Amino acid sequence: MNASVKLIEQVTPATVAIHVRVPEQHHSAPMLGTERMGSGAIIDPAGYILTVNYVVIGASTVHVTLLDDSQYEAEVAAQDFASGLAVLKLATGRFPAVPLCPSTDLKLGDEVFIVASSGEGNGRRLSGGGLTVIGPFDAYWEYHLDRALTCSAMNLGLGGGPMFDLKGRMVGVVSLNLGEVGKFSLAIPTEHFSEHRDELLRYGRRVSRPSRAWFGMYSYPLRDHIVIAGLVPDGPGEKAGLKAGDVILAIDGEEVSDRRKMYEYLWSHRAGESMAFRVFRNNAIRTIAVISGNVEEFYG
Repeated sequence: MNASVKLIEQVTPATVAIHVRVPEQHHSAPMLGTERMGSGAIIDPAGYILTVNYVVIGASTVHVTLLDDSQYEAEVAAQDFASGLAVLKLATGRFPAVPLCPSTDLKLGDEVFIVASSGEGNGRRLSGGGLTVIGPFDAYWEYHLDRALTCSAMNLGLGGGPMFDLKGRMVGVVSLNLGEVGKFSLAIPTEHFSEHRDELLRYGRRVSRPSRAWFGMYSYPLRDHIVIAGLVPDGPGEKAGLKAGDVILAIDGEEVSDRRKMYEYLWSHRAGESMAFRVFRNNAIRTIAVISGNVEEFYG
C-alpha cells in the first residue's frame, strides 16, 4: 500500500465501527439479520457519519465506537435508498472529520486505500490498490449507479468504510466486494451525499426526487433475458405472484434483455403504478400484473 504512515494516522481517527440492532419483525431482518456491524467515517466535526444504508435499515439502536475506544449512541439522520448511502448523527461533541472529494477529480489508475472496522473492538483493517473502473454499475437487487468506483483493493473489514485518495480525501463509501474476476471492491462516490447534503440532513431523505416503482425482486442476466433469482418476502412482486426462476420477457409490452435498461424503465414509473410482467415459467408464457411499491415506505 502506497499511503504513508502519516496519512493513515491522519485519517483513521475519523473512522468508526458501527453496531446496529434491528427488530425481528422488520422486513430487512430475514435477509440482513437483526444484529449488524459495519464501518463508517465522520465527515463533519458535529458528528455526522457516512456509511452504507444496508447496515442501518430498520435500526432500533445504533452504537458507534471510535478509534480511541470511546463509544456513543447515534441516530439514523438520513437514508438514500437510490444511492445506498446513510448518514448517522452522534448526539453531542466535536469529532475528528475527513474531507470529501468528488469522483470527478479521479481518473483510472489513481491509487486509493480503504479503512474498515475489523469487527473486533476498535481494530481497523487497511488495504490499498488502484482504481480499475469509474463508471456505471447495476446490481442483482433493484439498484443502479451511473457512476461507481471499483478498485483492486480488497475490503478486509466490514462494509461502509471510507475509500481515500492519497491526499487523505474521502472519495467513496465501500459497499461490496466483487470477486468474480480477481479481487475488487466497489464504492459509492461521496458526491451522492455532498450534492444533496442539505436536503438529506433536513428531511432525512431525497424529497425532491419523485418516488419510483419498486418490485422487491433480485435478478440476473441470462443471454438476452433477465431471470428472477428471488423475491423480497411480502414485497410487491411476491404478493402479485412472481416467482424465482421466472424469465422476464417483457414489461408493459416492452421486451426486456438488459438489466440496466429494465431498471431505467421501471423507475420511469412511480410507486403505486401497476405494470404487466410477461414471464416464461414451466414451459408456458403468462402475464402477471404487479402493483409497484415504495422501497422507502416498505423498509421505513
